[in-house]
Amino acid sequence: MARTVLSVLGVLLALYVVFVFIIPAVFGIVKLLLIIAVVALVAIAAVTLVGRISGR
Repeated sequence: MARTVLSVLGVLLALYVVFVFIIPAVFGIVKLLLIIAVVALVAIAAVTLVGRISGR
C-alpha cells in the first residue's frame, strides 16, 4: 500500500515539476531566441540598406 501511495506521489511531483518549471522555462527560452532573431534580422537589414545606399 505504501509503495502505491509513494508511486502516486512521485508521479504527481513529476507532473508538478514539468508544468511549473520545465514548460515555462522552455517557453521563456523560445521567446528569448525569437527576440534575438528579430534583432539580428533588423541589424542585417540595416547594414544591407546602408551598404547599398553608400555603395552607389
